[in-house]
Amino acid sequence: MTTTSTITLPSGTVEYTTYGPDKSAHPPIVFMHGVAVDHRLWQPVAEILAERGYRSYAPTMPLGSHHIPWGPSADRSPRGAARLLREFVDRLGLADATLVANDTGGAISQFALDDDPGFVGALVFTNCDAFDLFPPQPFQLVFALLRQRLLLKPLMETMRWRTLRHSSLGVGLLVTDPDPGLTRSVFEPLRTDARIRDDLIAFLHEIDPADLAAVTPRMSRVQVPVTMVWGTSDRCFTLEHGRRFADVFGDARFIEVPHARTFVSLDQPQAVADGVVAASARSDN
Repeated sequence: MTTTSTITLPSGTVEYTTYGPDKSAHPPIVFMHGVAVDHRLWQPVAEILAERGYRSYAPTMPLGSHHIPWGPSADRSPRGAARLLREFVDRLGLADATLVANDTGGAISQFALDDDPGFVGALVFTNCDAFDLFPPQPFQLVFALLRQRLLLKPLMETMRWRTLRHSSLGVGLLVTDPDPGLTRSVFEPLRTDARIRDDLIAFLHEIDPADLAAVTPRMSRVQVPVTMVWGTSDRCFTLEHGRRFADVFGDARFIEVPHARTFVSLDQPQAVADGVVAASARSDN
């Protein structure tokens, strides 16, 4: 069963999609995506988990592919997004959830854990930001361009062309076989809505690699089970980067996923689902 709902929280209003049975014997799953993607990053994994009896929650956070503006009165920073994530978990009663994060969502999850190391029951990090890799190249350059108000809309207009969207400066670097319909639609809110562009610009202006570099080492305080599910073909978040991040947690389990790039959930959804099940079982013991 799949449903889409809207929830208004103190830090913003978000849409979210749920997958799987209303009642499950397993701890719930919460998915956290990064910039300029939405809940569909996780759909293949969530559907596999639903078949195995897991209930999943996939919010579309206000990071560029959202449809409900965050607005200038919000704290449109990584810390603000982290607060929104914790509010989502708290409001829906998901404190025992396994949180699964990717890309910029991994950084946001670390900020959330820095404020409350036990706000969820287990963690799965797929390829994501850590330390001062926030973001990695070439996206430091891309984000710098996207922060320019006069450039953002023209740049989004070019995303109507599949060749540009799927180039090495676009999603072609992040996923092995991009879905043209998905890659086009995730950029539509930025192309068509000035309020969404304003949200993204505000968020990107607040990204500071030094902030995450200070936070990542403090993840050693996290006591819940941690699993890394890492695509080995990723040129942005390398295997070495992932293992260094895993070492911060002390006893994190590390799963290598061959033939997967940054969006390992799209490249190898079965491997991610298996990793999530294993992580959830650790939290349930």
